Amino acid sequence: MDEIIVIGGGLAGSEAALQIAKRKIKVKLYEMKPNKFSEAHSNENLAEIVCSNSFKSNLLTNACGVLKEELRLLGSALIPIADSVSVPAGQALAVDREKFAEKVTQVIEANEYIEVVREEITKIPTDKIVVIATGPLTSERLSEDISNLTGDDKLFFYDAAAPIIEKDSINMSIAFYGDRYSQEREKEEDIEKWKNRIKDGQASYINLPMNKEEYEDFYEELIKAEVVNLHNFEKKEIFEGCMPIEIMAKRGIDTLRFGPLKPVGFTNPKTGYRPYAVVQLRQDNLAGNIYNMVGFQTNLKYGEQKRVFSKIPGLEKANFMKYGVMHRNTYINSTKILDNTYNMKNNTKIFFAGQITGVEGYVESISSGFVAGINAVERLKTNLDDIEYEKRKQVFSEKTIIGALAKYISTDNSKFQPMNANFGIVPELEEKIRDKKQRYKLLSDRALAEINKKVT
Repeated sequence: MDEIIVIGGGLAGSEAALQIAKRKIKVKLYEMKPNKFSEAHSNENLAEIVCSNSFKSNLLTNACGVLKEELRLLGSALIPIADSVSVPAGQALAVDREKFAEKVTQVIEANEYIEVVREEITKIPTDKIVVIATGPLTSERLSEDISNLTGDDKLFFYDAAAPIIEKDSINMSIAFYGDRYSQEREKEEDIEKWKNRIKDGQASYINLPMNKEEYEDFYEELIKAEVVNLHNFEKKEIFEGCMPIEIMAKRGIDTLRFGPLKPVGFTNPKTGYRPYAVVQLRQDNLAGNIYNMVGFQTNLKYGEQKRVFSKIPGLEKANFMKYGVMHRNTYINSTKILDNTYNMKNNTKIFFAGQITGVEGYVESISSGFVAGINAVERLKTNLDDIEYEKRKQVFSEKTIIGALAKYISTDNSKFQPMNANFGIVPELEEKIRDKKQRYKLLSDRALAEINKKVT
């Protein structure tokens, strides 16, 4: 048993493979592309990003920002690559998704300890230690084998991706540059600096302001638009974290204005007033020539997307480089199947990683790949001695985000749902702190102190 098998070359699988290789253990990484693609993938490279190019906030008062910093401190392979191909996104880490996948692929293919096998695995090897990181779009035949392995019906939900627009087709006489809240801060500190940033297009987002009449017209067309039909049982399993915008809109006329289209934190520099609603477009590549529609995950038919979204002021002649899509995501019932190292409780040669475990998000998937990868190495070194493995396995404190996620997916919960990084899953502070920012900072400081104990 001189190598570890990693099945799936997405974010979790790539991170796991690189962590194993870093410890000088041979890896056989199986990826079915380009011989076979899922309904959401189209790029031959590893670590392809499908839904959004955002890795979310970098702020240490945000749980995902803390998780990224934890991974940097621990020696993640993928987070530094994401940092190196970042595009402007205010306080968030967003990447050029093409360059990110290219760079990850180059790093993996150049690694002497990793052999990339481009073929579909339909049956899980039983004679090796295996990390299953096939993602939420696991192929049907492998899904069946996973179902047999886990002895439990897999759960599933539906996820949606947002459209991507060519920048040159956006009407910039209507649109304006700016990051939420930064205008107010910079007006107070240095109004000329803020004006110059807007003038030079240095702010991270393109914003499309709407007045009340424009918003209500868009809203009416959106809720009446034709969608790709889902079966009745599928309608109940849409994940809240990636709610299609048309479903969100049907919850009430102002739902979008308190969600992805909220105008709070903006002043339209062309009018001097706060808009009634704002559609944000985020840069999607380093060249800055394509932008994605923030919060516009959708299941509308392609023709309807063109018709309805073109009603947004500034997008009247928009060229849609890619329409939004909706696809089925699958995940196992990890609370019954896995422990807090992503190792199977009743088959300790098998690890899972990524969104198939119920962690939701890019950084969260990377974190699970990190934990599974380093523990697969420890499992190999113990030669499957359970007592020795208990001494060696790497468990992260629940006070950290990486540890809290691992605990969440391995703690029995009858209402198990995919989970993003958030401060709600970590233990509370001993002292009650009313101020949210202060509380989050203290939780962040505590988490990073725990990680530094591991590092040192």
